Amino acid sequence: MKSNIKAISYYLPEKVLTNEDLMKEFPGFKVNDMTRLTGVYRRHIAAEEETTSDLAVKAAEKLFIEHSIHPADIDHILFCTQGGDYLTPTTACLIQDRLNIPKHAGAVDFNQGCTGFIYGLSMAKGLIETGTAGNVLLLTSETITKLIHPEDKSNRAIFGDGAAATLISGAEEGTAGIGDFVFGTDGRGYDAIIIKHGGVRYPYQKVKPVDYTDQFGNVRNDGCFYMDGSAVFTFSVEIVTKLIDELLKKIGKSANDIDLFVLHQANQVILESIFRKMKLPEEKTIIYLKECGNTIASTIPIAMKHAVDEGKVKSGDNVLLAGFGVGFSWAGTVVTL
Repeated sequence: MKSNIKAISYYLPEKVLTNEDLMKEFPGFKVNDMTRLTGVYRRHIAAEEETTSDLAVKAAEKLFIEHSIHPADIDHILFCTQGGDYLTPTTACLIQDRLNIPKHAGAVDFNQGCTGFIYGLSMAKGLIETGTAGNVLLLTSETITKLIHPEDKSNRAIFGDGAAATLISGAEEGTAGIGDFVFGTDGRGYDAIIIKHGGVRYPYQKVKPVDYTDQFGNVRNDGCFYMDGSAVFTFSVEIVTKLIDELLKKIGKSANDIDLFVLHQANQVILESIFRKMKLPEEKTIIYLKECGNTIASTIPIAMKHAVDEGKVKSGDNVLLAGFGVGFSWAGTVVTL
């Protein structure tokens, strides 16, 4: 028995924040200059009462409708988020109930940020190929804009909210399927992407966030999302090229054997730098940031769905997927469609 990605759908909140909106909010902010680096023109913003589970449920409902999937067929839910509805219980349990997925199904949360989709695929593959599950619903969802300081214009220009729903199912032995994985971790970079307050080490009850302004005029505090852009850029360009080389070596293929490279959509300058370093032709890459920004764990499935819908890949093609970011963490696999 092999595991295979059977279907992907995604949901973006109704509210849209455009570059023009940001320029009105921050007079003098050169959003268009920023866009040349980010590649983002519009990003979707969750409503005030809308949570990660709300987005995930809507993405899953779209998946069920668009691909004629019945909730009763789901054996396991994997939910990747950095912002669950509660510290406890597991948000996946709430999703199971709201989607009317059978009570015999497993349901688990995991927090792996921009690498999360790849980790989710690896867990789904393990569940299916050991005979534990036949159909795994992998949900990735973030409302990151709720965690960014309202006056942190740089991060507000990059990130958007959204959720993706991916069905991974068992398939007979053949060419299609999810291949081997490569993983990596460097915890020394833990504070390059961080929300410092709110966990057990710095609970909100004992610490009060204090606003400060960085050299670029962004207002931040330790209770909000922080990203060291320079450190993340250096890490990403260095590690992703090594990740891809290691993965290709592991599976005995070269870049010529890959039909499309779908990387975590961090921002345009990071992606273009990686593509140039690896000398990848444009037709073998995809950048999908313009309409939704960096949606963290959902960027890969969103980009992959667009690649399929636009005919960039077809049945039998080899697609290399790579995630990288918070932790620092990185992971990759090759999927044959």
